[in-house]
Order: sequence, then C-alpha cells, then structure tokens
Amino acid sequence: GKWAGGSFAEFGQMVGADTNAKDVAFKCAEDSYTTLDRASARHPQTILARTFRDQVLPRKYGFPMKLRIPIKLGFKNPKHIMSIEVTNEDRGGYWEDQGYNWFSGASG
Repeated sequence: GKWAGGSFAEFGQMVGADTNAKDVAFKCAEDSYTTLDRASARHPQTILARTFRDQVLPRKYGFPMKLRIPIKLGFKNPKHIMSIEVTNEDRGGYWEDQGYNWFSGASG
C-alpha cells in the first residue's frame, strides 16, 4: 500500500519527547493498546500515517491516524490512535496479552 504521513521521530522532536525513554505506549480506540521500544518507534521508516493511496486514511485502516512500522508485524502497527505516551514502563499490548510475541519484527 501507499502510506503517507510524518516521521514519528520528527513528531517526537516537535513535541519535546524524552529521547532517552525506553518505550512509547499507544492507547487506541476500541480498548486496543500497544507498547513499542524506542528504536522501533524512532526507526526512519516509522510514520504517523494519515493517508493511504493519496486519500484520507479510511476508517478500516485506522482513521484518524495509524502508526505504520514496516519492520514490525501488522498487530504492532496501532491504529485509531487516541493517545501517545513516552515512558520507561512497558505497558504491554492487547495482542501480547493474548499470547502474541512482544518483539514481532526486526530490530531498529
């Protein structure tokens, strides 16, 4: 697919996020949540996707915003993002709590 949006690393810089924090936690609609390690969140290919195929991100793909992380499996790409928190505490994840592997992809 053709995803587009801003770099998550640049977003973190713009909001003054602690670049030494270990994790980034995402709360999403429908009681979904996940935590990413700092390297994955700041990977150059990680973007806050706002469009797909040059159109506003469709609801089925995560409107209004989805974190697109090509180096991770799909369930580690949070959609319908409601809040983002930079933290040193692993908050876990919805799918990980169901037994999926937390790492699930290449390292940053």
